[in-house]
Amino acid sequence: MTRLSVNINKVATIRNARGGNVPDVIKVALDCERFGAEGITVHPRPDERHIRYSDVRELKPVLTEEFNIEGYPSERFMSLIEEIKPAQVTLVPDAPDVLTSNAGWDTVKRETELKEIVGRLKKVCRVSVFVEADCAMVEGAKRCGADRVELYTESYAANYKQNREKAIEKFVIAARKAEECGLGLNAGHDLSLENLQYFHQMIPNLEEVSIGHALISDALYFGLENTIQMYKRLLI
Repeated sequence: MTRLSVNINKVATIRNARGGNVPDVIKVALDCERFGAEGITVHPRPDERHIRYSDVRELKPVLTEEFNIEGYPSERFMSLIEEIKPAQVTLVPDAPDVLTSNAGWDTVKRETELKEIVGRLKKVCRVSVFVEADCAMVEGAKRCGADRVELYTESYAANYKQNREKAIEKFVIAARKAEECGLGLNAGHDLSLENLQYFHQMIPNLEEVSIGHALISDALYFGLENTIQMYKRLLI
């Protein structure tokens, strides 16, 4: 079974645009679980422009499904992970000022650094490393000690309409490599109602997808409960 983890950063973005606590990020997360989400994902950035560190601390004691925290492994972030002890941490190589995650780790060039980071965080939770669909990067993640990789799916989504068979090729190869390496497999970035089902069908060892922007956008039209169920039906 492939788990659907709902990224609630966009909910926090709406809240922060106006001040106050509408929408209530904690309530939305709990409602996502109630509506069928098998996980909640957040990405607290250094400037806290959407999810705040205080949100993370409030979410941990009330969530009943898997809690996945994404982020760049600064000392502040790693201390948060050690404090919260989520089910999973997903390490991304984002610079502090980047708008959204737009590249995977170079697990070959940064192997020494990542080994130390992964080793530290594995003491408290499962560690996933965000990588391009590249066998060398997948193998590098294994050498770094990661439990899983999350494939960065932006290129798949961007090329899906033009030629979905070609768009999926490198992801199928990378997924097989992850399986060969004994790594769990996650995926995320620009997955949507349009392209998720084919991705899932072509990658049988897919354990989790993390979806935020598209899902929250779809919820504006279809409602949050209905949208979560629509996404889940694509993962059967």
